[in-house]
Amino acid sequence: MTKERMTIDYENDGDFEYDKNKYKTITTRIKSIEPSEGWLEPSGSVGHINTIPEAGDVHVDEHEDRGSSIDDDSRTYLLYSTETRRKLENRHVQLIAISGVIGTALFVAIGKALYRGGPASLLLAFALWCVPILCITVSTAEMVCFFPVSSPFLRLATKCVDDSLAVMASWNFWFLECVQIPFEIVSVNTIIHYWRDDYSAGIPLAVQVVLYLLISICAVKYYGEMEFWLASFKIILALGLFTFTFITMLGGNPEHDRYGFRNYGESPFKKYFPDGNDVGKSSGYFQGFLACLIQASFTIAGGEYISMLAGEVKRPRKVLPKAFKQVFVRLTFLFLGSCLCVGIVCSPNDPDLTAAINEARPGAGSSPYVIAMNNLKIRILPDIVNIALITAAFSAGNAYTYCSSRTFYGMALDGYAPKIFTRCNRHGVPIYSVAISLVWALVSLLQLNSNSAVVLNWLINLITASQLINFVVLCIVYLFFRRAYHVQQDSLPKLPFRSWGQPYTAIIGLVSCSAMILIQGYTVFFPKLWNTQDFLFSYLMVFINIGIYVGYKFVWKRGKDHFKNPHEIDFSKELTEIENHEIESSFEKFQYYSKA
Repeated sequence: MTKERMTIDYENDGDFEYDKNKYKTITTRIKSIEPSEGWLEPSGSVGHINTIPEAGDVHVDEHEDRGSSIDDDSRTYLLYSTETRRKLENRHVQLIAISGVIGTALFVAIGKALYRGGPASLLLAFALWCVPILCITVSTAEMVCFFPVSSPFLRLATKCVDDSLAVMASWNFWFLECVQIPFEIVSVNTIIHYWRDDYSAGIPLAVQVVLYLLISICAVKYYGEMEFWLASFKIILALGLFTFTFITMLGGNPEHDRYGFRNYGESPFKKYFPDGNDVGKSSGYFQGFLACLIQASFTIAGGEYISMLAGEVKRPRKVLPKAFKQVFVRLTFLFLGSCLCVGIVCSPNDPDLTAAINEARPGAGSSPYVIAMNNLKIRILPDIVNIALITAAFSAGNAYTYCSSRTFYGMALDGYAPKIFTRCNRHGVPIYSVAISLVWALVSLLQLNSNSAVVLNWLINLITASQLINFVVLCIVYLFFRRAYHVQQDSLPKLPFRSWGQPYTAIIGLVSCSAMILIQGYTVFFPKLWNTQDFLFSYLMVFINIGIYVGYKFVWKRGKDHFKNPHEIDFSKELTEIENHEIESSFEKFQYYSKA
């Protein structure tokens, strides 16, 4: 019997063939592909398929007239895919993860915490908050490096905990990423106000949304390159400001002022009374420190941004362990370095800083660095910093667009969003997920009727609560994953990354973030400061997430959504696909199923 062959026109880049006898197919829709020798190997210059499609993943329409040819010996089809591509290298992963964490808050909003708590409180608070972030990062790293798929910790919630937590966590994380897109758009607008404000706020909105869309619909390797250079520029900005601090504190400034650590000596700790009632030194100093700690919980993030890249990373179980370790060290250096430097260059009692905070000055006008430059009579440099801040905000918004679209894509794969959002374009980009995530950019239009600073404050409160809830979910998912892994460890490959001090490390992260959820909006409970609007923006996400969990578990599932049995959890399907990819990439350290 003559072998019948099928030719698939893929990406319009060339043809490759496979035996119809070798791979089970149906003419109008490829329901499953069962390779006898691992991956599909193309001929010509097409590249490769990064994951083997599952049932329904590849759709064929033989009636569509797009230049396809059909004869007795071969059929040519155009396909759309529901698979992303593994194109990101280690350098892309590290810079994209850093870019998603570092925005304007590290250079501008940090001034508010300095003003309220003083330089010593600021540095101590950020250093303290790095401890639970480290606990969360290593917990996330262990499960993501083992299970590097799209939206890994969200999909592990489905596998290891229950569907209700997965639904709640997925929608919360998607909201967290989406709401940060308008936050960065509003930030760009406020930064531009440093120079002028005689224009419509809709102009920067339109420009940014178009640019985000154009970048996002390109192949992920081009997105990776774009974000690599944007993130590099952001790191250069941070290191440049560190250098500025070191040189000027030693007298390298127009005033020849060797100010050293003078500002730390003036008011290392500062009293802060949210309602204006002085109730004693100890309470004032504690609330000043608490204000800095709340700012840290908004500013500092960890490994969740790396995890969202897991499904598009080459050799993930080789690259991701290094990325988690290196990114945490670099972020900690940048966060603590910034806290140290702003305390050196600017006094918390500086009249310009006080006026900037009270008047909500836009952009770099509230930055301690810019205030220090003006005090030292340094010209032009503030404008350069402002330009750099625009790129920092744009880059952060670009990273959030990526993360939010991949989150929604993962939700659609698991059935928590319509299946249409699993569709990818010919570059492996989930185009519909990108589109619905960018719709959130329209939230930034609120600034047309309100002050930009007010809108930023609303978004900051929503982001802080949602981010803390996400940290709690990460720790819960890890504890359930750890239980399942230990039950099945004899039948599973070894962990590419093993965290330390577990399960206590995850418990520390869980308790710390749970406490911060309750604390972060405490000022609304002062009698003079009670405001329903502020209360809702501080705690609304808590009630929404509880409502989603309870509603899905007891109303939608009618109490039939039970916790997963750790003995019955199956990791084999995803791990086999990952091993197939790593075999083609000549990385076989963690092979288990393929060897079996």
